[in-house]
Amino acid sequence: MDNNGNVFINCPFDSEYSPLFDAILFTVFCCSFRPRCAYEAGDEDRLNRICAIIKECDYGIHDLSRTELNAENLPRFNMPLELGIFIGAKRFGGSHQKKKHYLTLDTEKYRYLKFISDLGGQDPKEHNNDPAEAIKRVRNWLKSHSDGSMPGATAIQNHYRNYLVQRLNLLIENNLTEEDAEYSDTTSIMEAWVDFHLS
Repeated sequence: MDNNGNVFINCPFDSEYSPLFDAILFTVFCCSFRPRCAYEAGDEDRLNRICAIIKECDYGIHDLSRTELNAENLPRFNMPLELGIFIGAKRFGGSHQKKKHYLTLDTEKYRYLKFISDLGGQDPKEHNNDPAEAIKRVRNWLKSHSDGSMPGATAIQNHYRNYLVQRLNLLIENNLTEEDAEYSDTTSIMEAWVDFHLS
């Protein structure tokens, strides 16, 4: 693989989106790439840290599916902002940054044209809020940018279902509960499971 294998995942972090987020993380590990995201940034100097993470990633997955208004009648702008930073790095960065690749996701085909029409022609892919569909979209996109072998989408979907069956026991083995598990806990457990079952 010519590129560094880091994949920046830009998506909502709410509990409703969690099954999709976990499915995307799992797929990235199964395809022998390394997920990165804003969870690594912390709260201090957050935007600069996110920019630094984006700089370190040759790939980006950007989900724009959360555009609804919150309880204060305000939309979420973090995802479009981070997508814009990623595109800006690709467009205006040095020779290495110009090699970046990104996948844009949404719930429905062409829905994005209603709220971010400047992405017209970028062909975002729909996942229909279905983790299995997200796995398929992410796997096929990563395969298009890799010469290495990787499991097919159906195999990854099956592995993911098996992982979910074992997830609670894996947390218990690591002295964790669902509520305790942080991003770093989740990714460590997930990566170890993938390494054990797919290597």
